[in-house]
Amino acid sequence: MPPTATRPPARRRGSVRSRTAAALSFHTLRRLGTVLPPEQAWGLWASRRIVATVMDAFGPPLTGVRVQPVEVTTAAGRRVRGEWVLAPGIERADRAIYFLHGSGYAMCSPRTHRRLTAWLSRLTRLPVFCLDYRLAPRHPFPAAADDAHAGWDWLRDEVGLAEERIVLAGDSAGGHLAVDLLLHSPAHPRPAAMVLFSPLADLTLHRARQRELLRPDPAIRSVDAARLVGLYCRGVHPDHPRLSHDIAAGPPFPPTLVQAGGAEMLAADAEHLATTIRLAGGDCTLQIWPDQVHVFQALPRLSPEAAQAMTVAARFISEAIPAGDRTGIAV
Repeated sequence: MPPTATRPPARRRGSVRSRTAAALSFHTLRRLGTVLPPEQAWGLWASRRIVATVMDAFGPPLTGVRVQPVEVTTAAGRRVRGEWVLAPGIERADRAIYFLHGSGYAMCSPRTHRRLTAWLSRLTRLPVFCLDYRLAPRHPFPAAADDAHAGWDWLRDEVGLAEERIVLAGDSAGGHLAVDLLLHSPAHPRPAAMVLFSPLADLTLHRARQRELLRPDPAIRSVDAARLVGLYCRGVHPDHPRLSHDIAAGPPFPPTLVQAGGAEMLAADAEHLATTIRLAGGDCTLQIWPDQVHVFQALPRLSPEAAQAMTVAARFISEAIPAGDRTGIAV
C-alpha cells in the first residue's frame, strides 16, 4: 500500500507566532529582496548570507548530529559532492533519504539545510544524503539537474542502495530538480516515495504571480524570485522540456507528499503539481498549511506548525520504507 499522510490541523488560521513571523518577514526580508540585485555579485553574496543566517537562527538544533562529507568521481567520470547527515544513533544502512535542497538555483547548500536534514534524519531514523549541486550563475542550466542525476546514480550504483529503499525529498527549487530526475533520467528512477516542501514547479513564476495578486508572499516578490531563477535558465526557452515538465508524458510517479505554506506564492505551484501528478495517475497528498511561509518546516523557532508538518512527513516516509533488516553499508 502507498504511504498515507494525515491532514494539517483543521484550522483556518495559523498560530499567532507564525502570523507574527510572516508579518516581520514582510517588512524585512521582502524589502531586502527589492534592493539586493542577484545579477550583481555583492547582491547575491548578501542574499546568500541572509538566508544562511535565518536558517541557522530559526532552525532546529544540531546537537549530536554527525556529518560525513562526500566528494567522489563516479565510474562514469561524474563528480558527486554532498554530505551524509546522521542524527544521534543513526548509522548508514540499507535505507536512505536523497535530499535536494532549495536555492532558487543560486543560493543555499547542504550546510544551510543541515538543520532541516538533521531533523528529518532524527524523525525518520534514516540517514540523509544532501547533494551539493552546482549553483548559478557560474553554473547555469542544466548543471544542477545533471548533478541531481549523478547523485542518484551514485547512490544506486556505487553506494549500493536499492531504489525502493530510497525516498526522494527536496524543498523549493529542489522540488523542480526532483521532478526532473524522475522524468528525464534514462534509468527511470523508481524511489519508494517523494516528499516535497514548497516545491517550485513553474520556472516562469506565472502561477506565483497570479497567487501574489491575491496575497503578497511575506518573504519575496515574484519579480525578484524570477530574477533569481533567471540566473539558472538564462538564454533557455521556458518551454524546454527540462524546465517545463510534462508529467503526464513521463513514467508513473511514486507516492508523493507535497506540503506548502498558505502565505507563500508557491502554494500555487504546489497545488498545480499535486493536481498534475494525480491526473497522470499518481498518488499525491497535498497539504497547504494556513498562514505558513516558504519552507516553514525548516524554521521551528518561528513556526510551531513546523514540528507538526515534519511529523507528518516523517510518518509518510517511514510507511514508504519500513525498517526491515538494517544491513550496513561501508562509508
